Order: sequence, then C-alpha cells, then structure tokens
Amino acid sequence: MASTPGPLSAAAISGTSLSGATWRRSSYSTAANNCVETALLGSGRLAVRDSKDPSGPALLFSADAWTAFVRAVSGDGVS
Repeated sequence: MASTPGPLSAAAISGTSLSGATWRRSSYSTAANNCVETALLGSGRLAVRDSKDPSGPALLFSADAWTAFVRAVSGDGVS
C-alpha cells in the first residue's frame, strides 16, 4: 500500500530544469559560498539548492512544508 506524502515531504528536480528561476541567498551567508539558496516557483512551490552546486539537484517544497521546516530549525518546533 502506498503512503500519502506527509506535510514535510519534498521532491527532487534537476538544477538545469530551473535555469530561469531567481535564486535568493540569506544575508547571513558568508563569502565561503557554503549555504543554501531558495527560489519561489510559479507553481507556488519553493526550490532549495546547495549554493556550491548551482547546476546540481534542487529540492521542491510546498509553502506549508517550507514554513514548517523554517519554524522547526528556528526553535519553534514542528506542528
């Protein structure tokens, strides 16, 4: 029996498939380029990639899943 993806599920996509995306990086990132970048996609999803590998894979999150992740790592916990 297949399970339904939970609220924190993500999908992966090739970075070259997102060549037209506008990527953003945190202002807290260092010049060492060791951070993640995000791009809001037209589908309402958010793409996340490793800044060291811009042509590599990206993870796709729904807005709700990304918000839950940010809250969890900010110390607010996951609902």
